[in-house]
Amino acid sequence: MRILLVEDSADIVRTLSELLRSEGYDVESASGQDDAIALGTRAERPFDLALLDVTLEQGNGFAVCGALKEERPGLPVIFLTASDDEFNTVAGLSMGADDYVAKPFRPRELLARIRGVLRRAQPAQTLLHLGDVTVDPVRARAAKGGRELELSAVEYRLLLLFASKAGGIVTRDMMREALWEDSGAYVEENTLSVYVRRLRDKIEDDPADPRLIRTVRGMGYRAEG
Repeated sequence: MRILLVEDSADIVRTLSELLRSEGYDVESASGQDDAIALGTRAERPFDLALLDVTLEQGNGFAVCGALKEERPGLPVIFLTASDDEFNTVAGLSMGADDYVAKPFRPRELLARIRGVLRRAQPAQTLLHLGDVTVDPVRARAAKGGRELELSAVEYRLLLLFASKAGGIVTRDMMREALWEDSGAYVEENTLSVYVRRLRDKIEDDPADPRLIRTVRGMGYRAEG
């Protein structure tokens, strides 16, 4: 797997490159927008994933993401953002980024996020998994530990969304879009919370301490694969 690292801090580039290469990834880096786009859109030796810092000395990560996605819409992208930079995080996800990692981050967390995004980028399989919950989109059924779940239409749509994004972020806008067909109208914040609580009651071992659908403050939820 080949990773494009776009970051203007030499220290971060060195540390991340060493970490990723120790895990068997082939890494190339660029510090500015123009170089990153040139590397990421070349025909030979294409990348399997791009790690993009939002703020660069020359240009920005959003422009890089846009150019890469235009050339290769299926290329997975993870943004590296400041820990309190909620606006840039939401903007990156809205542009089609697959995930974000807030700085400072733990190396093992970053590696887990990379593996999750790469896994989701593989050709779709018939069955989707969220922990010990299995979703069969073809038959519109779900099971936990081999036992079929009794879900409402809304609960099933939410579970299908979370399972399809396993390992990544599910924003409230994504949830509204998934539920629009059932509700026929805008879904209020409190209503979304109620739906999530009901789904947790059916799929979590301990709904009071959820492991499969975790709340991400200011963003939505993380679906744990």
